[in-house]
Amino acid sequence: MLSKRLKELRKERNWTQQELAQKASLSFNAITKIEQGAAKHPTLKTLIKLAEVFGIGLDELVGRK
Repeated sequence: MLSKRLKELRKERNWTQQELAQKASLSFNAITKIEQGAAKHPTLKTLIKLAEVFGIGLDELVGRK
């Protein structure tokens, strides 16, 4: 669910994976793995960075809202 939601949010803003990685201070590889579902349990620190970049809460990031 996170993988789909992350890709959705990124595409809504017309950002590439590289742009999102830079904005969130994460590696391109980390973004790619999350979007592909290969990173099953991203750290809380990673999730917080992503939520902050999108200006949303963690619940919304993971699709619980």
